[in-house]
Amino acid sequence: MTEQRPWVQGQEPVPPPSTAEQKAESTSLGDLLGEVTSDISTLMRQEVALAKAELRESASRAGKGAGMLVGAAEAGRFVLLFLSLALTGALASLIGWGWSALIVAVIWAIIAAILAVVGKKEISSIRGLPRTTETVQEIPAALKPGKDTP
Repeated sequence: MTEQRPWVQGQEPVPPPSTAEQKAESTSLGDLLGEVTSDISTLMRQEVALAKAELRESASRAGKGAGMLVGAAEAGRFVLLFLSLALTGALASLIGWGWSALIVAVIWAIIAAILAVVGKKEISSIRGLPRTTETVQEIPAALKPGKDTP
């Protein structure tokens, strides 16, 4: 007796249907779409939860870092105060306390003016959220069927 084969000689054998194919054959399109919608909803909730957790961790680290920077700034302020007093005392031995205090005050006024000009220039160069604004403007065009997306 010859061996019976489920395929024709010379052709590839047909693999058995996968579980996804079997489910697609036995489930209605509405049920499949409902499952897809549910899966997308679950995925979005999970992504939002992940983003919240990452944001919480980042905010915690940023808070700790900001606290350390505030402490460093306060320590730096004391250093500048005592250096200014030392400079005033050193100049006082040469030209008197009044003039030495005035010279140190003028030096600090010049430093303050330079920092103000540089800070104003930096602030005026801020453009907001240019990439976010650009991508948000692209969303409506992407949702319209038949339109070319940028």
